Amino acid sequence: MRFSIGIPRVTVQRQMNLRPLLDARGGCDPRPSWTVLFLKGYALLSKEIPDLRRAYVKFPRHQLYEYPESVASIAHEREHEGERIVLLSTIKGPEQRPIPQLEALIREARSLPIAEIKEFRRSLKLARAPALLRWSLMWLGLNLGRKRARYFGTFQLSVYSGLGAESLNPLTPLTTLLNYGPIDAQGSVLVRIHYDHRVMDGASVARALERFERILNGEVASETAALAQGARPAGMPIAGATP
Repeated sequence: MRFSIGIPRVTVQRQMNLRPLLDARGGCDPRPSWTVLFLKGYALLSKEIPDLRRAYVKFPRHQLYEYPESVASIAHEREHEGERIVLLSTIKGPEQRPIPQLEALIREARSLPIAEIKEFRRSLKLARAPALLRWSLMWLGLNLGRKRARYFGTFQLSVYSGLGAESLNPLTPLTTLLNYGPIDAQGSVLVRIHYDHRVMDGASVARALERFERILNGEVASETAALAQGARPAGMPIAGATP
């Protein structure tokens, strides 16, 4: 929160119709989570658009630093010592990973004991450090270009749609944060990109959202449909698809 508040953050949203992806997902058993599908789509989008892989860093000088691949930062609510806390896991190169592998990685972050996950242990250890040391380490991690993606990621994904709610003004120290609201029975959903205005402008983000919708209904829906084809007996139609 300390490092997020000072960022000039702006939000652009788009009403999307994801019916093709909804239908493809309906044919899978088990169905991939929406978190994974949006994660894969946004990683593919970031591969096309360099701005989404850039960060504003301040050391050794103020500059834009571009990463060769994305590193996703995903927020998880976990229980620790009797309280619910939010911890972040990272996935390197999600655009190169198949949907089932992404699903498995997120499932592990949500279900394995906290002590077994290196990133969670590191976060809790840092949280116990004296404030001055904690702030200094975080500042260095966020402003050393080569270290930033490793420890914090290049973009963040944080959603509450599974609880029937959505966040309108989330904070992150990263260049972009992706979130979306509940998805209705027709596949309609509001999708938002919250971005650092020092790195991108609104028109670029608006065009990115338009392309994002096409990727979700195109490449991601195709990969999802292929999973459904492999999961069902030959000749059985995909749920929601036209015979």
